[in-house]
Amino acid sequence: MTYCVGLKLDAGLVLLSDTRTNAGLDNISCYRKMFFFENPGERIITIMTAGSLSVTQTTIARLEEAIEDEMADESTSILRAPTMLRVATIIGDTLSRTRRDIAEQCRDLKQQASASMIVAGQRQGGDMRMFLIYPEGNFIEATDDTPFLQIGEHKYGKPILDRVVTPQTNLADAQKAVLLSMDSTLRSNLSVGMPLDLAVIERGACAVTIRRRIQDGDPDFAQMSAAWSAALRDSFVNISL
Repeated sequence: MTYCVGLKLDAGLVLLSDTRTNAGLDNISCYRKMFFFENPGERIITIMTAGSLSVTQTTIARLEEAIEDEMADESTSILRAPTMLRVATIIGDTLSRTRRDIAEQCRDLKQQASASMIVAGQRQGGDMRMFLIYPEGNFIEATDDTPFLQIGEHKYGKPILDRVVTPQTNLADAQKAVLLSMDSTLRSNLSVGMPLDLAVIERGACAVTIRRRIQDGDPDFAQMSAAWSAALRDSFVNISL
């Protein structure tokens, strides 16, 4: 399984994904789940993936192939699409088609093939937007009322986001929020694991501002996790019935 989370804030986007993929307790691998498509200064598109690895990898490969096609146009290439809404539609259509193709191949094996994606970015002159794309290709969008989206094992990391994240949250606090959300998930679900991929995209930059891989044993992450645990314990002790 996996856990990916994205925040759409007044100041920009903050995105975080793990890299663990498992097909049983004795078959655990590490695969990147955050992908960037960009023309720096013109547009930046980030895709995070969860679900069947065969579906997500094939979908990403088809999107890349469509970009490189000499006949590519605004209806087929996410780097030529005129709006982020059109980008989400292209990705949704590609994901849906890929899911159906692989499901048909696996039909006799009675295996399920499904995946979901978070798509976030901005093109020059357009709004910064973020979408959650479902396996069927339809999608929802992050709003001021709910400025974050999650895919994968999201339930453990949701409470802190509900409590602290608003559109006005600054980018430094937002990074802390997604990392603590991931820390809660890592502690409660073995199917989510290190290393982590973190990205920050400032509003209007149309390029990745911060890109960081956090390895197992990272001292800053470990210190933050320990401080959060201590703060929770202290708060619990100090609350009166």
